[in-house]
Amino acid sequence: MKIGIIGTGVMGSTLVEKLSQAGNQVKVTNTQDFAELSKIAESLGAKAATLEDVVKDVEAIILSIPFSGYKDLPKSLFQDVPEEVVIMDTSNNSPLRDGELEGLAGKTESEYISELLGRPVVKVFNMLLGYTLKHNGKAAGEKGRIAVSVAGDNDEHKKIAAELVDQMGFDTVDGGSLALSWRQEPGTPAFCTELNAEELELALPKAEKGKGPARRDFIIDQLIKADPPASHEETVALMRSGSSGNLI
Repeated sequence: MKIGIIGTGVMGSTLVEKLSQAGNQVKVTNTQDFAELSKIAESLGAKAATLEDVVKDVEAIILSIPFSGYKDLPKSLFQDVPEEVVIMDTSNNSPLRDGELEGLAGKTESEYISELLGRPVVKVFNMLLGYTLKHNGKAAGEKGRIAVSVAGDNDEHKKIAAELVDQMGFDTVDGGSLALSWRQEPGTPAFCTELNAEELELALPKAEKGKGPARRDFIIDQLIKADPPASHEETVALMRSGSSGNLI
């Protein structure tokens, strides 16, 4: 598959590297100068591209940038991208990092992103920790395979996203429409809790609308205060307890 990826942070770099290793033709861009970007792309097995070029002649586009960065993307970036090209949003809003964003209130995070881009998106990969994405993928059918929720309004786009999730080493669960994607946002039982498909199917409907942000902020506060820093296992345990409402 031909894939364009915007962003080379922890999540973006892992997606670039593993999807390239899976045999896809991946090109990538970031905000660094092109010489530095080229070095990063080569180290990950991909091709460096400008922002304008990374969305051309591809079948899928993955956006892996800070939530507040979407508003700074050119308004015309996707205007010539064919409708059949799936656009995937991997981001999560963190007010501590992103500040207060005009237009977000009353919408799911990905509905807000979709409006900014002027294109439908699929919300995927956002509910995995960077460590999980990089280290905890498993072969299809292997015991203990972690599942990822895929939410969106276009079934064909969701199928393509699910194919890439499988290539990354994870099962998929249908997260419903984009309007329901709040069920996999930070502070919910599905978010960064490393559940298998059966467990995730049960966790999604347990999300309590409106309670995620407070639980998210509580969990972040606990992680900031942790001394020594929480291990990966401790972080997942805190996510499970905090998002279920057991701690607040």
